[in-house]
Amino acid sequence: MLNKPEIQYFKGQWPAQKTYTFARPPHYFRLESGKYLGPITVAYETYGQLAPDGENGVYIAHALTGTAQAGGHSGQEKGWWEPLIGPGKVFDTNKYFIVCANVLGGCYGTTGPTSLNEKTGMPYAMDFPVVTIRDMVRVQKHLLDHLGVKHLKIVSGGSLGGMQALEWAVTYPELVDVVIPVAASERLTPLAIAYNQAGRRAIMNDPNWLGGRYYGRTFPVDGLALARMIGTLTYKTNETFEERFGRKLAGRSRDYYNFFQDFEVESYFNYQGQKLVRRFDANSYLYLTKAMDLHDLGRGYPSVLSALRRIKSKVLLIGISSDLLFPPVEIRGLAVELRRAGVDATYRQLQSTFGHDAFLLEFAQLSQIIGEFLAEAGLN
Repeated sequence: MLNKPEIQYFKGQWPAQKTYTFARPPHYFRLESGKYLGPITVAYETYGQLAPDGENGVYIAHALTGTAQAGGHSGQEKGWWEPLIGPGKVFDTNKYFIVCANVLGGCYGTTGPTSLNEKTGMPYAMDFPVVTIRDMVRVQKHLLDHLGVKHLKIVSGGSLGGMQALEWAVTYPELVDVVIPVAASERLTPLAIAYNQAGRRAIMNDPNWLGGRYYGRTFPVDGLALARMIGTLTYKTNETFEERFGRKLAGRSRDYYNFFQDFEVESYFNYQGQKLVRRFDANSYLYLTKAMDLHDLGRGYPSVLSALRRIKSKVLLIGISSDLLFPPVEIRGLAVELRRAGVDATYRQLQSTFGHDAFLLEFAQLSQIIGEFLAEAGLN
């Protein structure tokens, strides 16, 4: 269906970035599962200058298919949070040394399923071990140690990035002053897990997936494209679709009774699927959605409450009024639980019809909410 000659599928390219490699054999990195991994390469971007005492760090964590390019550099495309990062912006590069790294399991330069397994001389594919968000954060800590960052003023991110921010607060409570998770909670709802499973099955049912051993062969275009369509359903809202597409037919012919005549909203979904296969790896999609499903702040602690009690940071939770994946009631509930645990926690809400995607679109609201909070915390 979508495997057309003009589609240029993902072949492992990523923008030029800095990299750091650690956990070289025999000193492997122990994952939360108990398995060992190494060497591990981390691709990252930095913005601003590190203070001599290493105390002005900010970590920005990316979402599911994001990259380390959160901000913008001269001559490059704008980053996904570029309106928030820069001189005089809410994450002010005149004050802070800002770091963003591609997550463990990703496909933009950090070790993941596309990486070479030194034991076999082949890409890991599905031999890559299951990784968790806690593993991702611990890898990020190794990177920050390498960069000389001694303390983080702020950790923030949206969706998967927000889950990482919360994990930072629990795993390294002494190192972070302020945590700002956007459109994220302490664990996924069963509905969100079900959507992720539907996306994974779409990939794994593609005959070209070959149990993950498609590298150097035919890329599972249809499976990953369908997974993206399923994901897009959860990122948007009916209000957005009504306003943008309504029931308009696509193309010029507009043959109402032709079975293959698309509505404009169908063409949009096809486009979203084709767009992702040009820039992302199918196996990484499997591993990162699985990491989201497994995320649970309370895992390894007597209870979620005992995990939350470890947090010493001020926490600003930002929900989205129309979010299907992380409903605002869930995030407000987490704010209540944090306060019960003795954490200085605040809840604010983006008013938006864009759904989950609002954390990548509503920059004016985000700047105001975050800016006011940081000012109150004495950081802006």
